[in-house]
Amino acid sequence: MPRSKTTTMADAIGRIESGDSIAAGLALEHAIPFAAGHELIRQGTDDLTLIGPISDLLFDQLVGAGLAERVRAAWVGNVSAGTGYRFREAVENDEIATENHSNFSIALALQAAKMGVPYLPTRSLHGSDILVESDLFREAEDPFSGDQLVLVPAIEPDWTIIHVQRADPYGDAHFWGSSGVMEPAVGAAENVLVVAEEVVEPELIKSDPSRVFATREQVAAVVECPYGAHPSPLAGRYDRDNDYYLDYHEWTKTLDDYDDWAEQWVHGVADRSDYLELLDGIPEITEPTVAAEVTYGQ
Repeated sequence: MPRSKTTTMADAIGRIESGDSIAAGLALEHAIPFAAGHELIRQGTDDLTLIGPISDLLFDQLVGAGLAERVRAAWVGNVSAGTGYRFREAVENDEIATENHSNFSIALALQAAKMGVPYLPTRSLHGSDILVESDLFREAEDPFSGDQLVLVPAIEPDWTIIHVQRADPYGDAHFWGSSGVMEPAVGAAENVLVVAEEVVEPELIKSDPSRVFATREQVAAVVECPYGAHPSPLAGRYDRDNDYYLDYHEWTKTLDDYDDWAEQWVHGVADRSDYLELLDGIPEITEPTVAAEVTYGQ
């Protein structure tokens, strides 16, 4: 009989140690695990290395809380407003180390770790400032064609955190919609935390195997957390809360302002239920698109 991996958010996040590396915000602007990030802030888990392509507000919030030692990312900021004040100030003051990537190089680095190889080659970084300014990547000659390639070293996170529509208690999870680099990040990580809108019976997951995005042998913990990706959207559940992004931009221009924001929205609430009570409402999907039914054989 398989063992249930369901637990509370506080317990799951409590397993992440200071100094760990965390991949999150992997579906670009979609399905960002904000509830998990806020629990990291509440617990004060520091000296973290943050890994991701476009983390939107999540990395800015973790940097503002003083939890990040290093950021390995393609972009950090506020998609609605163009910058993340806490991240920008931390970089300008040399308070964090940064490793500059493209979205594709992050994808390659995670894919390499998933495959168990030390690096993957690309041509895409040629001509970019990323290659010129970084000592991370190596140029090498393709032994078959003689072309110059760039070697992207593997990135193996201690933890990958994903937010999905549903999961069963054992860690098998359904996800749909834009996934970005979630799939290689799940395969690359030492541990995977699945945060789900709902925990369902295994039979429901088995009924649609094509949507299984993570499987039980990969997953360390499962947390049920409705609206845990807010203010980012989650396909089929809720839309992006654009007003929230604009409000955060105006509220966090200084560190003192950020501390005021965090006191209300993170430290001032015990969990996601309390958080939801502060909101005027969640932008609901008004015109849902329903996929055509599929039939599987016996």
